[in-house]
Amino acid sequence: MKRALVSVSDKSGLIEFLRPLVLNGLQIVSTGGTLQFLKQNEIEATDISEVTGFPEVLDGRVKTLHPFVHMGLLADQFNPKHVETLKTHNVSAFDLVVGNLYPFEKVALNDESTFEQLIENIDIGGPSFLRSSAKNYKSVVVVSDPKDYNWIQEKIIAKNITVDDRKKLALKVFSLTSYYDALISQKLAGDLADPQYLNLPLKKKFSLRYGENAHQNATWYENPLASISLSSSVIHQGKELSYNNLLDLDSAAGLVMQFDSPACVAVKHNNPCGAAQADTLAEAIIKAIQSDPKSIFGGIIAFNKEVNLQTCENLKSIFLECLIAPSYSNDALKLLKTKKNLRVLSWPDLLKKNQQKPLSLKSLFGGVLVQDQDQFVENNWTHFEKVPTAAIKEDMKFGEKVCGFLKSNSIALVYRGQTVGLGMGQVNRVDAVEQALLRFNDFKKTTAIQTEDVVLVSDAFFPFADSIEKIAAAGIKWIFQPGGSARDQEVIDSAKLKSINMTFSHQRHFRH
Repeated sequence: MKRALVSVSDKSGLIEFLRPLVLNGLQIVSTGGTLQFLKQNEIEATDISEVTGFPEVLDGRVKTLHPFVHMGLLADQFNPKHVETLKTHNVSAFDLVVGNLYPFEKVALNDESTFEQLIENIDIGGPSFLRSSAKNYKSVVVVSDPKDYNWIQEKIIAKNITVDDRKKLALKVFSLTSYYDALISQKLAGDLADPQYLNLPLKKKFSLRYGENAHQNATWYENPLASISLSSSVIHQGKELSYNNLLDLDSAAGLVMQFDSPACVAVKHNNPCGAAQADTLAEAIIKAIQSDPKSIFGGIIAFNKEVNLQTCENLKSIFLECLIAPSYSNDALKLLKTKKNLRVLSWPDLLKKNQQKPLSLKSLFGGVLVQDQDQFVENNWTHFEKVPTAAIKEDMKFGEKVCGFLKSNSIALVYRGQTVGLGMGQVNRVDAVEQALLRFNDFKKTTAIQTEDVVLVSDAFFPFADSIEKIAAAGIKWIFQPGGSARDQEVIDSAKLKSINMTFSHQRHFRH
């Protein structure tokens, strides 16, 4: 290595990386603040303006954007014509480039940053000289990540850098600049609807032990610009989070933050298996466990309020994988420590009631589907037979949200702010009703209940009246569904004949 271009914003580890290389004869060309930093640390470097014959101008916006720089970066040193062109114009080639970018991400995450500050922190020269170097990786070693300093320094000194090493570093540049551009695009786009290109700035949080199954690899990526992000949660204790844990945590958190009253949601295999709201979390957790004590075993529970000692006392005898809440009292955390393998997370964003994730994405072969998150809004409900009381209406709202987080086809039976029978993931609505009623019958074996006050909620319309027969046989008197079937009147007539009251929400909540 004879000649290097060094221009960095993040100067961590730079001196330790360069000093041994300079002692081995490396000549450095540098810019602005990096040049001053090197000189302050007694590392000789040539000002970029001596190479270009032109000063840094426009408040530093133009430094490396010059043919004498990019010729030295892009010249293929194995191509005689390129080498001859360099000689003709008296330009020296670069063998090493060390660079990183203006801290746009840091500025973007500061809520007080102005649009002008965002613009000024968009790096132009940095991505340009990094990409030029990466394109010419066979001739130029390009280092864009301080984490690579140690191993590449050893290889430079030992003179055993391979083509694969060079290619690895070059690909890292393209990945970095792509992420950087996505940050800029998403931050500046604001509420731009239906963009031609979807740019998501995703960076690795950490590798997971495996995916849904042990033979699948998995990685957790985070979007630093997301308004709410599960990656910001604090893990207090427990085993390493798994891929399935994260899916269930996301599902449980998404549902529990829909509620204003103290609430908890138990999730198993990405489906709610018990949900309840009450005056206190301690009461809500009892009701949620009571909803389906069999399915909740080995599940995940999310809370929307701070968890206190009494709440923890009510769940200490149950085997659970994870707990997530906005916060915990000190006494609660102390008690939870007795369950060493239990993963305990605090996530203040759970207090952001009814805040939706901005987009829902699902992968396809060769692409993704993108949609807005589902919304739960009361809008011109239509009542057939009796108008629901305030209490029944609250259960309808509660059940609609639960149904919206169950895999379709789904049915939720709700009683006084508590799920008492759930059916989900069925290929027809009759099966979903039967599954929910089966769990409802189990619930009634241990708990006294006034069946006439139970509300049955469906995520989509009833295509035929056959489900109404089964619902009536169970003694249920309230049905809440979106309507919209060609046979709505047939279903309404059947319900009326069975003395069942029905409300249409006119809003479906499929979840595939």
